[in-house]
Amino acid sequence: MPSSASRNSLTSRRALALQILIVLSLMLLAAETTPTATGGDEARTVRIAICQTFCIDSDIEGNLKRIEYAVEDAAKQRADIACFPETAVIGWVNPRAHEIAAPIPGILSDRIAALAKKHDIMIAIGLCEKNGEALHDSVILIGSDGEILLKHRKIYTLDELMDPPYTRGSIEDIQAVDTPIGRVGMLICADTFKDEYLDAAAAKKPELMIIPYGWAAGMDQWPGHAKQLEAVVKHAADRIGCPVIGTDLVGVISSGPWKGLTYGGQSIAVDAEGNVLGILRDRDSEVKVISVTIDRK
Repeated sequence: MPSSASRNSLTSRRALALQILIVLSLMLLAAETTPTATGGDEARTVRIAICQTFCIDSDIEGNLKRIEYAVEDAAKQRADIACFPETAVIGWVNPRAHEIAAPIPGILSDRIAALAKKHDIMIAIGLCEKNGEALHDSVILIGSDGEILLKHRKIYTLDELMDPPYTRGSIEDIQAVDTPIGRVGMLICADTFKDEYLDAAAAKKPELMIIPYGWAAGMDQWPGHAKQLEAVVKHAADRIGCPVIGTDLVGVISSGPWKGLTYGGQSIAVDAEGNVLGILRDRDSEVKVISVTIDRK
């Protein structure tokens, strides 16, 4: 049998090892829960799923199914939020939207909200919104509990592309909202062509801008046309002063003066300085999760 001294020594070593394990565990826990410091301000890393989905005009059930698959993919990759393109359920400048769009909240937004709640993930998505006789090109931000946190109606609607056109939103309605991932603002596609709209968004002090796009061009202009999207998104980030997520559609415009133009994908994420954090595939569906540092303001 070991001597009393040997037993005491073994007990002491075990106690020391246990203390070391406890200290290491506490250090790891602190590293996981303490925000990273950037420039003296608190910051956090957010996992953002850019969901570049294929859209067939008017194919509500098919488009919703593709959105569902993308949300499932984003959740499997442990994303905090899934960001979708402009008018992702009905299609952009699709005149049938006057007949088949729904109010917000309504039957279509409710189905997206149910996905957010089911998968415990935030969702930002562009939807056609029926409001009485008016039709808006809108984007909503949904919390992981399924509640709508923010809605923006597109202001610069390019009225010549659909008859009757979308009803315009108002610059006074540009807002941002505090969320678990930071303070989020939203605009839509051509809104980012106007510095006055970018400045109005900047005045709300967002820490992250989510901007759905329907970025289209002739088939022979891809993939090069994506460089123009990159320039527009970089300018928005610089003007507003925060990271920007620009999610584009994949598909083809089916009606109006731009009939036959192609949505080329190549969605893009940039940081506040305009550095590219990621670009998605050319003219193909993809769900890509990008880690974005959100600086507190």
